[in-house]
Amino acid sequence: MICPAMEDFARAIPAVGAIAGLDLGTKTIGVAVSDGLRQVSSPLKTIKRLKFTLDATALLAIAAERNLAGLVLGLPLNMDGSEGPRAQSTRAFARNLERMTPLPISFWDERLSTVAAERALLEGDTSRRRRAEVIDQVAAGLILQGALDRLRYLG
Repeated sequence: MICPAMEDFARAIPAVGAIAGLDLGTKTIGVAVSDGLRQVSSPLKTIKRLKFTLDATALLAIAAERNLAGLVLGLPLNMDGSEGPRAQSTRAFARNLERMTPLPISFWDERLSTVAAERALLEGDTSRRRRAEVIDQVAAGLILQGALDRLRYLG
């Protein structure tokens, strides 16, 4: 079930249980998960994209293994708030994923999340090679933390 607004997502998920944040790139998917009480987001892994069915299977395996209550996809809006081709691609991914899982799916504005992740990794003196390996999962963590903070506010 796709929940267009975070308020809808909050009503669709159980009171407790971890959720995942996803940063959908063209080559990789960054994955972050929350704790069961949805206080803290932690980067988990980066999935190398192959084709939709394989990508979705990998994501749903993580969801099942961690008993996730929902998924939040980073929505790459343009700086003026409009939706471009990448946002449309993310929405299409969500529609296809919705057919494969009963988990509630929502979106979070991810503008500048990768920039913020890069900045955090640079401040942490992370090597260029290591940054390339973890940038997407760190961005997913920032996306998820934003959604968690919003859910707490709605709570």
